Amino acid sequence: MKYKNVPGFEHGTPETLGVLMLNLGTPDAPTPTAVRRYLSEFLQDPRVVELPRPLWWIILHGVILRVRPSRSARAYQAVWTDRGSPLLDVATRQAVGLQERLRQRFGNSVHVELGMRYGNPSVAEALGRIKAANVRRLLVLPLYPQYSGTTTASVFDAVTDELSTWRWLPELRFINQYHDDPAYISAVVDSIRAAWAEKGEPERLLFSFHGIPKRYFMAGDPYHCHCHKTARMVVEQLGLEEDRWLVSFQSRVGRDEWLQPYTDETLKLWGGDGVKSVHVIAPGFSADCLETLEEIDVENRGYFLEAGGESYHYIPCLNDDPAHIEMMAGLVERHCAGWPEVTGLVETW
Repeated sequence: MKYKNVPGFEHGTPETLGVLMLNLGTPDAPTPTAVRRYLSEFLQDPRVVELPRPLWWIILHGVILRVRPSRSARAYQAVWTDRGSPLLDVATRQAVGLQERLRQRFGNSVHVELGMRYGNPSVAEALGRIKAANVRRLLVLPLYPQYSGTTTASVFDAVTDELSTWRWLPELRFINQYHDDPAYISAVVDSIRAAWAEKGEPERLLFSFHGIPKRYFMAGDPYHCHCHKTARMVVEQLGLEEDRWLVSFQSRVGRDEWLQPYTDETLKLWGGDGVKSVHVIAPGFSADCLETLEEIDVENRGYFLEAGGESYHYIPCLNDDPAHIEMMAGLVERHCAGWPEVTGLVETW
């Protein structure tokens, strides 16, 4: 085993607490080449696609990576901004906001870094900066409110794979989910109420979560249950009647059955059944990205309106809203309980 060195490390360097924020990732550019590179990394993750590797390699490299990058690149071009990838832009602001909030609470002994599970900044790059800051206690915060093996567990794999190359490991804690955290639920509720204050209450509210194959759920993945609990807690605070809201799942691919009902089919059905107004929210995403800005706000809007609906509004993700950042800071404080940076008992060598 070759362990990675720390250039310029000196014993006695002040210790810090590190918070590693991780989201899914994004291509470096909205081009077929960059998208192909990103999709290759993403779709080769065995947590994402649970098929025998030789068979999946043939499908991935023989079909998917020959066709999908150009189509996906056009979708990314539609949402790309002057600041680049919407997901990376929002995530960067989230990291800056969390760093500022934690410094207000605990001073300069807490170090926040941002990484992406796929693409850049990579997990290895973010952990390298954490190592350089002499982080001796590390909290990993995957920005997925609802746990799934396809997302949260994959982050754990990537972090521990990189840490396996370190000679001196930090103490490690890992946040699995926060789908029912009161501050998270309140922030979602407030975002819905703000949308209703501006747009008026719709006939229906649709909670759209990213889908996973149904067989993953049947094998024990709790994601489906977490999504429903999030939605149930939100509507309880809103006081919505049962016939005015629904949970659905988006972004399915392939021939397997995925979690149902499907978002696109639900919106087509509602539009055809005479529902005139709908608001859609995606509380499984911590930051707006391709799946919310293009798939939900553009593609699914078209399905609803073409089917007969009259008014469609997408409620944005929490992004870097102050309530969202404060919720993250609260998560960090609770999960770091007992560590010296949080208790005010920082020691040096």
